[in-house]
Amino acid sequence: MKVLKPLVTLLVLFSTLVGSDADEQLDAYISDNKKEQFKYDYEKNEAESSKLRDSWIAPLNLNYSYSKSNPYENEQIQENSSITMDQPIFQSSGIYYGIKFAEASKIYANYSVDAAKRKLVKDAISLLMQIKQIDLKIDKQKLQIKNSEINLAQKKEDYLNGQLDSGFLDNAIIERNIVIQALYDIQTNKERLISKFNAISDVKHENAFVPTLKFLSQEEFLEHNIILNMSQSEIEKNRYNKNVTVAKYLPRVSLTAGYNWSESQNQQYIPGSASVSNRTDYYNYGFRATMPIDINTFRDVESSRVDFLKSKLVIEDRKRELNAIYEQVMQNIDNLEKKKQLSVENRELYERLLSDTQELFRAGYKTNYDVELLQNSVEIQGRDIKIFEIDKQLELLTLYEMYKDD
Repeated sequence: MKVLKPLVTLLVLFSTLVGSDADEQLDAYISDNKKEQFKYDYEKNEAESSKLRDSWIAPLNLNYSYSKSNPYENEQIQENSSITMDQPIFQSSGIYYGIKFAEASKIYANYSVDAAKRKLVKDAISLLMQIKQIDLKIDKQKLQIKNSEINLAQKKEDYLNGQLDSGFLDNAIIERNIVIQALYDIQTNKERLISKFNAISDVKHENAFVPTLKFLSQEEFLEHNIILNMSQSEIEKNRYNKNVTVAKYLPRVSLTAGYNWSESQNQQYIPGSASVSNRTDYYNYGFRATMPIDINTFRDVESSRVDFLKSKLVIEDRKRELNAIYEQVMQNIDNLEKKKQLSVENRELYERLLSDTQELFRAGYKTNYDVELLQNSVEIQGRDIKIFEIDKQLELLTLYEMYKDD
């Protein structure tokens, strides 16, 4: 791939964030409150999966009733209690597929949380990089203000010496005002970035570590991609759901059992007759075989089958989209590398001019203004080089957001 040639030392994986504690290091970028929210999301996924996994286990039904009445002379008391069970023991593989569906659902749900968490971490690191970058832009703008002030001073001297008309002086004043106003805009933007960062992180941006990104091949990006893994887990989830749906309409066998107890006191069925008390208890057990005949059986099965087939197609689209994203990031970085190289060449040119101008200044042929202008221009190009480097890192974060090496 042509765009990879100038990018051998780049691309996306934190060189400092490798090993078993990588996730803990990444978690440090987001606030404790948000970490706690994600923790609850994972716990809910675990609970929902366990509930779904064990849903084939029927509940044990406990019943008790107590009543009093006085239709005749004596007050009558009636008590009843029972324990019943209707437990499926065979569902045409539905139990097995139901358990597998629960496990696949948890994996899919966890990938969804991973993706949300990764995006938040990526946003925090992106804001840190932008804050670092904007500090460079502020330094660059201050250098440009110095150059505009030097230019204004030169134009003022030339105007007072009668070498320029007032129009050139007015233009120099306007240019100076423009670069000063631009500095105010940059400083305002920095405060916005800091405010956004503080909203999602407890870390002080002044002390926060900004990681450096390194090379990640296209194969690695796809192999450890959260979005692809989530799509793959969705295929598995829909596969098992299809099997569960089919089993729902096949024969099933249940074990039934129960124990019943009842007691009555002072029962009087005819006015004036003697009252009697009665107590009974008994058990029952057996099995029950059922097979539903439902007009919507085929439609239900077909719907689940379509979901499964569609998820297999969706993952191919995901791969195509991710390949396109990777290629676009590579192309963007390639263009940024060209811009950076241009700044490197400009800096070298200004450095040569500065050296020559310093010689001429010592000989009396150039002014101190000329030396300062070139010195500032050299430093401006140096800031641009660093700014373009951060731009490349920001591009790489697009890939990092979807990358997780489990």
